[in-house]
Amino acid sequence: MNDLIPLAQAHCTPRRGAEHRLTEARVRELLPQVPGWTLAEDGRALVKTFPFKDYYQTMAFVNALAYVAHREDHHPDLSVHYDRCVVRFSTHDVGGLSENDFICAAKTDALVP
Repeated sequence: MNDLIPLAQAHCTPRRGAEHRLTEARVRELLPQVPGWTLAEDGRALVKTFPFKDYYQTMAFVNALAYVAHREDHHPDLSVHYDRCVVRFSTHDVGGLSENDFICAAKTDALVP
């Protein structure tokens, strides 16, 4: 990924194999670019909870995120509740985090004003 392009403007590319798994150092470089996201599962996933006023707003967010995920061909795990959605990104094909996870985390943040 070109570090000059903001994550939210970058696009995902297919990543398969452990060689695409980010190093701990690279994860630490990218994490500040996605405020509020935390590492989970021993650094193999990015997670953030998005709070909303009601179920309608939660579902509007989920539908917008589904569109972005489909367009980028990189899909999060979601836990949908009445007033919040927990979003988890990880790249199964690399066994941890890839740059695609950070790109999609930034695109997810951009959905919320």
